[in-house]
Amino acid sequence: MAKLPMIALRGLVAFPGTSLQFDLKRDISIKALNYAVENHTRIFLMTQDNPLADDVSEGSFHGFGTIAEIKHVISLPGTMMRVMTEGKSRAKVISFDKFSPFIMADVDELPSVVCDEVECEALFRQVKERALEYAKLNPKLGGDIEKLLRFSESCDEFSDMLAHTLPYKYKKHLLDEINLVERMYKIQAILDSEIEILKTETKIAGRVKTQIDKSQKEYYLREQIKAIHEELGDVSEETDALREKLEKLNAPDEVKNHFMREWKRMQNLTSMSPETSILRTYLEYVCDLPWGVYTEDNISLVRAREVLDEDHYALDKLKERIVEYLAVRQMTNKGQGTILCLVGPPGVGKTSIAKSIARALGRNYIRMSLGGVHDEAEIRGHRKTYVGAMPGRIISGMKNAKSMNPVFLLDEIDKMSSDYKGDPSSAMLEVLDSEQNDRFSDNYMEIPFDLSKVMFIATANYADQIPAPLLDRMEIVDMTGYTEEEKEQIAIRHLIPKQLDKHGLTDKQLKFNKKSVKTLINDYTRESGVRQLEREIASVCRKAVKDILSSSVDCVKADDKKVKEYLGVARYHRSKKSKIDTIGLANGLAWTAVGGETLSVEVTLMKGKGDLSLTGHLGDVMKESAITAFSFIKANAERLGVDDETLKSNDVHVHVPAGAIPKDGPSAGITLATAILSTLTNRPIKANVAMTGEITLLGRVLAIGGLKEKTLAAVREGIDTVIVPKENEKDVTELPETVKEKLKFVYATKAYDVFKEALV
Repeated sequence: MAKLPMIALRGLVAFPGTSLQFDLKRDISIKALNYAVENHTRIFLMTQDNPLADDVSEGSFHGFGTIAEIKHVISLPGTMMRVMTEGKSRAKVISFDKFSPFIMADVDELPSVVCDEVECEALFRQVKERALEYAKLNPKLGGDIEKLLRFSESCDEFSDMLAHTLPYKYKKHLLDEINLVERMYKIQAILDSEIEILKTETKIAGRVKTQIDKSQKEYYLREQIKAIHEELGDVSEETDALREKLEKLNAPDEVKNHFMREWKRMQNLTSMSPETSILRTYLEYVCDLPWGVYTEDNISLVRAREVLDEDHYALDKLKERIVEYLAVRQMTNKGQGTILCLVGPPGVGKTSIAKSIARALGRNYIRMSLGGVHDEAEIRGHRKTYVGAMPGRIISGMKNAKSMNPVFLLDEIDKMSSDYKGDPSSAMLEVLDSEQNDRFSDNYMEIPFDLSKVMFIATANYADQIPAPLLDRMEIVDMTGYTEEEKEQIAIRHLIPKQLDKHGLTDKQLKFNKKSVKTLINDYTRESGVRQLEREIASVCRKAVKDILSSSVDCVKADDKKVKEYLGVARYHRSKKSKIDTIGLANGLAWTAVGGETLSVEVTLMKGKGDLSLTGHLGDVMKESAITAFSFIKANAERLGVDDETLKSNDVHVHVPAGAIPKDGPSAGITLATAILSTLTNRPIKANVAMTGEITLLGRVLAIGGLKEKTLAAVREGIDTVIVPKENEKDVTELPETVKEKLKFVYATKAYDVFKEALV
């Protein structure tokens, strides 16, 4: 007797001396297999009575099983395993030791019993003859039967191997028979029955073949009749309907003539030709394009402004540009497409404003994402002769737009890339050129398509990542970040009502106040847009819904305290700027992808030889700015009041805190120069002053970008004076009034202007 792990087989029977392959899915079977593999033991295979049952118990099995050796184990996708086993001997379960986590059984190996060897040998010879006849009628088993006849000399081995090839319904009874003579009698009876069945099947198959031959003949004759009709010029209902569609197209004559030539070419091809289906698909596709279909524009300037204001708060410059476009269209009554490119950080509403523009104009709207597109065929399509050919995204978008003058959004145009398949940005040149897109050529279409009435709107995060020729064809509209007041109004007017509705709440069940909205903006988000703010509002809504449903609370007041309870510890803490005038500590202003930030620059002196050390994860451009600032101070040391001995006998160490964050760009140049001069002359820097500007070797202060974001950061940090390059004075006029009211602007053309204002 042996204790072995057991696997319950469903619809399979394992025999001694035969190989069996099966898949395991049930956890109880996989654990039994793993135990056998890990402990290098054999496994017991037993067929369960009900093959459809998933659960097994002691009453699920009757009769005998087979002790088998595991040959191969293969892991399949998911948790399934494929197993190859080789049966060794019959065995019977004495008792089940356990059923969890897998079945462990005490089994007793039982060899076959031979009562009369002479009778057994006689049966062996007779069954061999019947097996040969069975193999002739069933060619699928011919090879297996021949091997049995050639190599099997043992009656016991022969019976099990032959039983393994018989239909499943007989196998269980043959496995349970340990008397070899009785087993051979049963096999002989089964073979006789199967031979009669196979003879009947062969007879039926002959009749079916005759019927199939007749059907093939009829099909061939029908194809001949069809070919005759085609030769005589007859057309089927399908092709006739296709021709009517082509004739009704409101397309230019040049286009219609091309389609009719393709239709006639299709008529001249046989139905078996692969090109026939290609041409039919092509013509059906072009029939679905909106040839000559235009929506009527709503050119009411007042209504357009109302729609834009209803959907979006602020963005006055962009709204004004849209209204200007409508005004020009109303005055000239010309529909030449205008290409706008909305450039700004994530979450400021670039994509959603395009929907509002379409609604304001009363046009259809279609969006195409260009992020990750690296194949030119994505824009221009494939030649229709290629297998699986299809038009490009532009033509597909026009089909879905169902009009020739939709608002077409080209989202993330700066995310296109190129590889060996071509450069999609080059293919976009024709699309966005208003002088030539009235005859846009798609490889699949093979004829020009008019895109001149389409209003293309592109979006991008960074304008400098758009190829120059493509950028030249678009009008750039900057969508900078929102001020804190604008974010507050957007949250109150749009985001909170949207999330309340989305979560099944009313403004009486969940009440926000201005202080809690400010907490969300300042403590839980750091972004130029409002995408993260909307996610935090949604998080508050979810927790409020849980509280309302799990308790008797009817109303949740989302005040400052409740928001902190729901969202936990504040994620962002505004660094507290020193309120004391300090030597070697200057406040700079920096632009980041998520908005503006203040940037502290610290400088100290050490005994040395006049060297400059830079730390704080600075980029190459920023390092060069520091070197330039230091060189300017050394070159003008006498005028700036710097002692030569101090320069020669000390090293200058410049550090920009938040050392784990990469920093780069030239706009910190004047900040670095001020901090270095403050340290060398022992003059404190005013704590309420922040500055930005690029410095040159001659001490000129050059213009910078991102002024709005930088000044917003200054307001957040409580700074009241900002020094900016004189060249940026024009940009100050476009800043929000709330920013201009809180800041005093000092304009600098030379570094001396900055030093005079910043140093005590």
